[in-house]
Amino acid sequence: MTKPADVSTKIEGNVSSEAHSMTELLEIQRAAFLRDGIPDANTRIDRITRLTALLLDHGDEIAEALTVDFGSRPKELSIASDVAGCMIDLAHQRRGVKEWMAESTSAKVQGLMGFKQRVRHDPLGVVGIMGPWNFPLQLTFVPAGSAFAAGNRVLLRPSSITARTTAVIAKYAPDYFSIEELAVITPKHGSGSDFAKLTVDHMFFTGSPDVGKSVAQEAAKNLVPVTLELGGKNPAVVDVSADIDKAAKMLADARMVNGGQVCLCPDYVFVPEAKLGEFTDKVMARWTANFATIYDNPQYTSTINQKNYDRIVDLIDDAVSLGAEKRQVIPGGEPLPSAERRKIPPTLLTGVKAGMKIADDEVFGPVLSVYPYRDLTEAINHIASNPHPLTMYWCGDDNDNLKRLADNTRSGSINGNDFALHMFGAELPFGGVGRSGMGAYHGKTGFDTFSHARAVAYSSMPFTVAEMMSPPFLPRDTKMGNAQMKLWGFFNKRAQKKVRK
Repeated sequence: MTKPADVSTKIEGNVSSEAHSMTELLEIQRAAFLRDGIPDANTRIDRITRLTALLLDHGDEIAEALTVDFGSRPKELSIASDVAGCMIDLAHQRRGVKEWMAESTSAKVQGLMGFKQRVRHDPLGVVGIMGPWNFPLQLTFVPAGSAFAAGNRVLLRPSSITARTTAVIAKYAPDYFSIEELAVITPKHGSGSDFAKLTVDHMFFTGSPDVGKSVAQEAAKNLVPVTLELGGKNPAVVDVSADIDKAAKMLADARMVNGGQVCLCPDYVFVPEAKLGEFTDKVMARWTANFATIYDNPQYTSTINQKNYDRIVDLIDDAVSLGAEKRQVIPGGEPLPSAERRKIPPTLLTGVKAGMKIADDEVFGPVLSVYPYRDLTEAINHIASNPHPLTMYWCGDDNDNLKRLADNTRSGSINGNDFALHMFGAELPFGGVGRSGMGAYHGKTGFDTFSHARAVAYSSMPFTVAEMMSPPFLPRDTKMGNAQMKLWGFFNKRAQKKVRK
């Protein structure tokens, strides 16, 4: 590793990250971190502000690049998600950093006796951030903001699939940052698996569970801690209390965000059996009203590439071949699905059963499966018996049924009556559980993810623990040990009585 003494001059801005290898960039950032020490609040705020400016100053060009990368993607969505969509958390990090980085004291009574205790919130050093293709900037810049708030340097690797968008960021980043602070890793540096091998101080990955496993395995070889933001088949449950029209419209819209290519999109829905026909008809009506044309519609997001297009079409065909019923919105005369445009029409499936690939695989496309239920237990058992999803949707009142669903299932989050609502709560953590991920970020949770809570204990007491725990042990030590056992026994018996009551 490069040491601070080996770096004779500080690297200023306007140096492209592509002038160095990934390993060199890591060494440059680590040396700078050790040379400069822990950054103060103003430095951290300045970095978050420059990160924000990088997005805002080039929003139009970023949106254009995303359209090219996808083939068809509305500018409005790109601005809302990958530019403006980052601002809530970046602004919150900027506001909270001074409070969060301050040392926190505890056990004040013991402090008066000479046993002082406090916790430092130290940066880790260099953080590696790997992003996915569906929201290549939101899912890299937001964690980068958290890493900056915590005082770290950042190696940022957006997805190579959205190469044009990455190129825009790599082109302008040197105008805002020295590579000692932020370095953009491009496909020219190597593959994602190469990046996962870096001995950074924390690796942050957003993507599929299968790739996440690989990243975790590579990081484990170097004992690098990881945060994994993964996906899953997100369920939705429509309660008997729900307004079917509102529920159908919301879930129909939520399924079509970014062409269904969102880790938070609802994948399947449980609907009261008596309302199944009404619900499915209203979903189809909503899609029909929203998509009068698809083939030449620039607002209809294309599937990102041919591989994913073929995968989604195969999931639909497999389900139909095994007995599922398919309903699609295909405007008159349009050749859909279209491999040329990589556009798959909004598709609703009923009669999905075990053994169909779509029953197990995350769709990540414009397909919604609908199941009927007679009792909420059926929905709960289905959700609980499958891998934990990233989120879960509830349509209905905030009632006992919702509590019952929450108590008997696991998911990264729960959203009621709207899509991805928890993304807009500044202090709500974002993260999965089980197969949908480990760790979380957003708000102070993000700051904590990229910080080390470092305990500091200081004594001015008239005796030492060292003396008490090392030979020779005298009769007084035996008496003290016995007294402790009696005291803790008393406390435990009292606790047992409270439990019995």
